[in-house]
Amino acid sequence: MEQKTIRIGTRDSELALWQAHTVERKLNDLGYATQIVAVKSTGDIILDVPLYELGITGIFTKTLDIAMIKGEVDIAVHSMKDVPTALPKGIVQAAVLQRADTPDSLVNIGIAGFCADAATIAPGSLRRQAQWLHRYPNHNITDLRGNVNTRLKKLDDNPWEGAIFAKAGLERINVLPGTYTVLDWMIPAPAQGAMVVVAMENDAYCREALAQLNDTATEVATHIERQFLRRLEGGCTAPIGALATYIGDEIRFEGVLLSIDGKQRLHIEKTIPANADYSNLGNECADEILQNGGAELMEQIRTQLKK
Repeated sequence: MEQKTIRIGTRDSELALWQAHTVERKLNDLGYATQIVAVKSTGDIILDVPLYELGITGIFTKTLDIAMIKGEVDIAVHSMKDVPTALPKGIVQAAVLQRADTPDSLVNIGIAGFCADAATIAPGSLRRQAQWLHRYPNHNITDLRGNVNTRLKKLDDNPWEGAIFAKAGLERINVLPGTYTVLDWMIPAPAQGAMVVVAMENDAYCREALAQLNDTATEVATHIERQFLRRLEGGCTAPIGALATYIGDEIRFEGVLLSIDGKQRLHIEKTIPANADYSNLGNECADEILQNGGAELMEQIRTQLKK
């Protein structure tokens, strides 16, 4: 097969570029020629409106999808949690890299034990907001948008007690502060901590190259989590958390759906043998949630987000 330079599309934030360069190094180590092509997404440009109000599924991936379809880039690297569960026609998941740490972390300003009292927290997503309010209903919530560096600066510039970040993102670009708390009780976003590379379905050269980067355990876990998300609501705006982990010779799945104010919480936990058929586990867990009040809760969330 003829050698070609693989053009790697990425957002132009520091974290996105770190991810793209990580994929580039791995491809270079396998002998492939590469070129990084950075673009700015709508989600990086519009920072004064909460994500869920923009109403665009895949706001961080759309620009790169278009660049791929137009032939301006060959592959695109994403934080997997930003990628819609349904990919555009002609684009396929080509590799899921080995996952980093999955938890969220609270970055605070050197204070501990404040959580029982009033506090202002910037969660950055409906999922984090709902889980935080479920645990600390007296706290105030403020919106926080922008890339990791922008959000850290906003935390410095505001009198908030803390802001919530994916721990993996802070570690990847070496900005994890000294004062942080791992929120091991907060169920992460589906596919949090995982990176995915997408390619055009008809591009055999790139798909063959990327297949060599795929981590099977991460692929299985994220498949289950994203299936759970898709069955519940088909996008990434509702307060939904999901995590599948390998523990010994078992796969443990934990999922949650909450009301936006955090007052209602529907939770499920299931364990299957690691060698069992996992292909429909996410759907089965989502169906159980839907049958136990989740359908009504999802309808309530949709109505609230339309207002």
